[in-house]
Amino acid sequence: MKSVFVALAFLAIAAAAEDVVQILRQVADVGFDGTYKHAFETSDGIVVEEHGVLKNAGSENAAVEATGSYEFTAPDGIKYALHYVADENGFQPQADFLPTPPPVPPMIQRALDYIASHPQPLPQGKVL
Repeated sequence: MKSVFVALAFLAIAAAAEDVVQILRQVADVGFDGTYKHAFETSDGIVVEEHGVLKNAGSENAAVEATGSYEFTAPDGIKYALHYVADENGFQPQADFLPTPPPVPPMIQRALDYIASHPQPLPQGKVL
């Protein structure tokens, strides 16, 4: 009976060893000027890269601008890749798999163009 438990334990360890994901490449550099680079790649096909710079250092408008990408293969075998920029304008991803809004209907676009070209004056003393 004891040997059955030992055999089952070895089988469990062998099955778990197949699920181990290895780090194939890893980079982590941080500069004194606020720049950095971070990247890694795993044995299951995940690739992540990002680098950033400190903009307007020493001012009240100091901010990090980061650009990067990641890619992975989904369980169904489809490979996904996403590239992005993150700066004072927010996170801006770009990828083929991201949903996009439908086009604005022509009648609505005409109404928006009309409103933009005919601004209404605000009553005196009113603030929006």
